[in-house]
Amino acid sequence: MRANEAIARILKREGTEFLFCFPAHGVIDACAAEGIRPIITRTERTLVNMADGYTRVSNAKRIGVCAVQAGPGAENAFAGVAQAASDSIPILVLPGGARRDRRGVPYSFSPADQYRGIAKWSDEINLPERVPVLMRRAFAALRNGRRGPVVLEVPNDVGPAEVDDAAVAAYVSPRAHRSAADPADVAEVAKALTGARALVIVAGQGVLFAEASDELRALAERLSAPVMTTMNGKSAFPEDHPLALGAAGASGTEAAARFLEKADLILGVGTSFTVTPFTHPMPRNVPLIQITADERDVGKDYPVRAALVGDAKIVLGQLSEALGVGVPSRQSPAADIAATRRAWLERWMPRLRSDDEPLSPYRVIFELGRAIDRANAIVTHDSGNPRDQLLPFYEALTPRGYLGWGKSTQLGYGYGLALGAKLAAPSRLVVNVMGDAAFGMVGMDVETASREKIGVLTILLNNSVMGGYDRSMPVAAERYRSHQLTGDYTAVAAGLGAHTERVTKPGDIAPAIVRAAKITTEGRPAVLEFITRAEPEVPRYFTPTY
Repeated sequence: MRANEAIARILKREGTEFLFCFPAHGVIDACAAEGIRPIITRTERTLVNMADGYTRVSNAKRIGVCAVQAGPGAENAFAGVAQAASDSIPILVLPGGARRDRRGVPYSFSPADQYRGIAKWSDEINLPERVPVLMRRAFAALRNGRRGPVVLEVPNDVGPAEVDDAAVAAYVSPRAHRSAADPADVAEVAKALTGARALVIVAGQGVLFAEASDELRALAERLSAPVMTTMNGKSAFPEDHPLALGAAGASGTEAAARFLEKADLILGVGTSFTVTPFTHPMPRNVPLIQITADERDVGKDYPVRAALVGDAKIVLGQLSEALGVGVPSRQSPAADIAATRRAWLERWMPRLRSDDEPLSPYRVIFELGRAIDRANAIVTHDSGNPRDQLLPFYEALTPRGYLGWGKSTQLGYGYGLALGAKLAAPSRLVVNVMGDAAFGMVGMDVETASREKIGVLTILLNNSVMGGYDRSMPVAAERYRSHQLTGDYTAVAAGLGAHTERVTKPGDIAPAIVRAAKITTEGRPAVLEFITRAEPEVPRYFTPTY
């Protein structure tokens, strides 16, 4: 068989259902012949984002795979791979490459070389007979250690070259291997946890990938410890639980901020404790204990008192065993959490229930949470104000019921994420909340959703400005209105085949969401354009220092 056919045959054995792609690449037709459905998007970045969302909702049991053509395709896809890398999402990227006799020629873009700065591993299939070996290495890297994208360049003269059928038939799929922490470290941490008077748990995305939400909940209840989630970790702990503080990133709940301030010990579970403009800072005077699968996270941005390096599910089990039965009882903070939450919501309720026109985006978010079945929904945000407004006020109830992202913050990323999520979980309602600036980046891929019958619901908050940019460019904003946008997005989305409604009145918000959600079950995307006012204030309880 040919190398492209060998790649497709191996992908089929690895359980690949979809190839997110944009022509031309020889592996597309080879995958179609194997029954792997090609999903052709309008932009390369969206197809990478779809692979990302597919992997997240599959919890890496199924890996999102994408292919782009040599040259412009590989160049355009770079941003999507960079975003996946920043959030440590395992996807397999198969860019085409120039013929091998063009290696080293000036201005010849080499994906294998150029992607090394962002990928977990990036290499070239330099010989057709190496396809089985390199594909095995790729899936081993995707399933083990720190997660991240893997890039395998397929030069244009390698894909059509012949490969020994027997070598492909002998391919063995690599397994995932998880590790436990050092027992001595576990004993030290267990002792510290029992001695803490005001313990706070910070849960990150590692809890989700380890499928450790049950273990996290059991530990929190056993220790009477409140739990805050990071933006990437949101949904790892049920936000209707009495010990839930909610999520915190660039914005967040007041309870998360206040309990962090009062903590005498912070246990980070499945979090890298990374400092960015979009993560909530840890208090510098409170000792930290860190559970992470990647030793490079330990002490990276904050000094830690102790670290447990291993899979979050296994390590939490070790901790539970080490704590034994003699855990000192603490007074539950549930009443304090509830009181803090009530007071906080009372202050925000004028926005959450606002009857103003143009609409408050907070009213739209508030109605969204009440109009849908959150236990059967997957909600994600886009960059900027939609993210900062949604994160604190939308309560996630189930693991992966919310897809938080944002160590990099590319506008439009959430739409591809939602499309991939829907393909991974077709029975669930998938909702993408975005602004008008984000729609401008990826709006043409509404046609992709229509053509491929991917029923996602987009909540488009149109306030006709790029939120916050009047502060970073005040002269340009005042003199040239450089932060203002225009457009009738309802007309655009309707022209691309989506169900659309333009909503201007508060009383119409919930009925429109209910109608659109029902329509998505028929495989038709929906775009609801809510005409909102600019709301510069977001729930932020710290001063960014990054």
